[in-house]
Amino acid sequence: MAGNDSAVKVKIDHVVKKFNSRNGEVVALNGMDLDVHENEFVCVVGPSGCGKSTILNIIGGLEAPTEGSVLVDGKPVEGPGPDRGIVFQQYALFPWLTVEKNVEFGLKLQGVDKEERAEITHKYLKMVDLEAFAKSYPKELSGGMKQRVAIARAYAVNPKVLLMDEPFGALDAQTRTQLQSELLETWEKEQKTCFFITHDVEEAIILAERVVVMCARPGRVKDVVDIDIPYPRDQKTKMSPRFLELKNYIWNQVYQEYLAVRK
Repeated sequence: MAGNDSAVKVKIDHVVKKFNSRNGEVVALNGMDLDVHENEFVCVVGPSGCGKSTILNIIGGLEAPTEGSVLVDGKPVEGPGPDRGIVFQQYALFPWLTVEKNVEFGLKLQGVDKEERAEITHKYLKMVDLEAFAKSYPKELSGGMKQRVAIARAYAVNPKVLLMDEPFGALDAQTRTQLQSELLETWEKEQKTCFFITHDVEEAIILAERVVVMCARPGRVKDVVDIDIPYPRDQKTKMSPRFLELKNYIWNQVYQEYLAVRK
């Protein structure tokens, strides 16, 4: 668990991102500032189109800011790197590789030898409860299982920062709930810095130490809410008065931004 007194892991410093579209220039982010601390779990919520995925892609090195900078461990992000693992909503597995080959893919790229690759892959397949499916192919798995493989693959390369872009967004409610619990357990064991994007306010409160609410486009930080509910959290947590209070507060913040765009 990270306190705000721990080291800054990811520094988002006045990031502006502009895209050229057929209708002219679009400003996706306009002066976004945020510090994410070592081993902290941060969730980002906001209306559609507010730049949540854009900032995640900039931290991941998949896009460059138009202005401003993102630093990881004090160094500017200049492209993708093994210090940042990314899990997308669409699983992004290689269909021609087995589950274990998908998980060890990044390790192979890093030049890890065969025995060590096998050991690490086994460890993380066990962690996501998919050892029995090591030889299966993605098409033989359910959506929840595919997302577990994607999470195991991200963890296997031992990134310092885990970037997750609505990883449970396409799953049914039961699977989603189960994966939230598993993710929290893993995070508590593995101690990673997690930057997690979601549309679901309840999911954000169950997972995060802090929830970042973004303004409607152009995106920037509207509010940062400390989630002062102790871990471990589970479905009963959602019935607590404090959970409901936080949910109403954050939901109203997001809804105001949604209305601002509709005007």
